[in-house]
Amino acid sequence: MLLILLALLTCWLPAPSQAATSGSVRVVQIGFAGPLSGSSARIGKSQMHAAELALAEANARGATIGGEPVIFKLLPQDDRGDPNTAALVATYLVKSGVVAVIGHWHTGASMQAASIYNTAGIPQIAPGSSGHQYTQNGYATSFRIIGHDDDGGRFASVYALQNLKARRIAVIHDETTFGTMLAAQFIRGVQDKGGEIVTQQLISSKTSDFNAALMESGKKSADLIFFGGLGPQAAALVLSMRRMSITAPLLAADGIVSPLFLQLTGTGGNGTFGLAPGQPQEKMTGWKKFQEKFNATYDDPIEAFAPFAYDAANMIVAAIQQTNSQQPARINAALHSMKYKGLTGTIAFDAEGNLNNPAFTIYQVQSGKWTAVQAYGKK
Repeated sequence: MLLILLALLTCWLPAPSQAATSGSVRVVQIGFAGPLSGSSARIGKSQMHAAELALAEANARGATIGGEPVIFKLLPQDDRGDPNTAALVATYLVKSGVVAVIGHWHTGASMQAASIYNTAGIPQIAPGSSGHQYTQNGYATSFRIIGHDDDGGRFASVYALQNLKARRIAVIHDETTFGTMLAAQFIRGVQDKGGEIVTQQLISSKTSDFNAALMESGKKSADLIFFGGLGPQAAALVLSMRRMSITAPLLAADGIVSPLFLQLTGTGGNGTFGLAPGQPQEKMTGWKKFQEKFNATYDDPIEAFAPFAYDAANMIVAAIQQTNSQQPARINAALHSMKYKGLTGTIAFDAEGNLNNPAFTIYQVQSGKWTAVQAYGKK
């Protein structure tokens, strides 16, 4: 009967403004914040679905706090990948009584929301947000479940010089916090190892006109183009490179390693390189089981950041059960001391809230598929 009750409550949960209990079963709300609309919507929705799946599994196992049965409910909000909207979303989630938040994906969004969560004492685990500044804010409530760009930019520069043998590199990046800082870390890594950056071009994160930047790269005889920006724009960039007969390969990061990139570029994406956080998915412990459950539940493809949202949700549930409490302060303290074995590997945080011992993987589009070609770090 309890399982039947849990299933019914999962379908008919009260709105945030209503009481957080129903009968003898307490509802524990966990917030999700990410881009559910706009160019990054597929990535955000994939993360949301992964978090929903983790909570559904926890509810199926059954959970109690203080001897009372509870169910976990995800409260998703669309931050549109925009820092100002992220602040509004964070305020709403705090007022709604969430005990923790999975989010945000964009670094700028996480940075804008972090102070709001910190003031409320609510832990925030970002399943993206690779800009290092996010966890350099001094907030004890800020966590990141992937590696940051100081490491990512360094690994990308190593691959560019050692594996691709690039000697004249053009850098194109957008004006966002993520794009600017990723490009800066990549440039520093290249120059520290004796490589040459022949041009650095700044573009709008909303433009589809790359002609000027690509023409300058061609004039400088660049043998590699590095892009600091998001996946959908990287797809437009590589198609522009094909139209302009630029033969230098493209190396990019973050959301580029995605089914959406392959869909947008078709055969034009072949040869592109992408850096993504974590180990290759097929090497993740429990990947096949996660993949089967996700595909059986949702029609959307699994984006590269979905496993990290899945682990973030599971880690919050584990912290709640470990402390036998839904008090955010106790959950936060538990997260700082936990060593959790998840889908993406062993997860533990340093004093700043960064992931200890992060892994990264370089992929290449080969015959229309992303194929892992080099792994860095270890979990």
